[in-house]
Amino acid sequence: MYHLTKGIFWELTKREEYSVLILGLDNAGKTTFLEKLKSIYNEGRSVAPEKIVPTVGQNVGHVTINNINLKLWDVGGQHSLRTLWHAYYAECHAIVFIVDSTDRQRIEECKDTLRTVVMHQDTEGIPVLMLANKQDRDDSLEVEDIKEIFNKIAEHLGARDSRVLPISALKGTGVREAAEWLTIRLARNKQYRPPDRR
Repeated sequence: MYHLTKGIFWELTKREEYSVLILGLDNAGKTTFLEKLKSIYNEGRSVAPEKIVPTVGQNVGHVTINNINLKLWDVGGQHSLRTLWHAYYAECHAIVFIVDSTDRQRIEECKDTLRTVVMHQDTEGIPVLMLANKQDRDDSLEVEDIKEIFNKIAEHLGARDSRVLPISALKGTGVREAAEWLTIRLARNKQYRPPDRR
């Protein structure tokens, strides 16, 4: 009887969880973005910016935003690690692609990388949020310039939800707005790619 009751309780208390991939080239600010989300939504439990090191492999974080549980996968952006990204696509519910707005030399590489991600069959139909990071710096490209560059891949996005937003992951500017956009689109896309139950 105990095991039956425990099993029913476990089944009734399972919560919906969405997996979100945080992608981008190395040094774009993916881990800083993840840690800023955690500090905002998990009562300050995060790594201080000065202690963040380049990601080799992945970091995983959990946050609840507007009663939506997110499992955030911050995957390393070094060229050698990008070949592993596709292993995450089939299980994810959305992609946050972070662009270093100050890295003018690699903006084309960034655009080509995002095109490869959105053209993969396993990412079809899921929301894509592109964040123009480091907008707090004087040497950053304007968000309109970044939008113009990335509009060239809009045809590959089809009818899915997508958006470009300016942020500063370090200062937290725009992070809440990005999270709000993401949770609304995840709930809207629930029929296409249902959440996991944990």
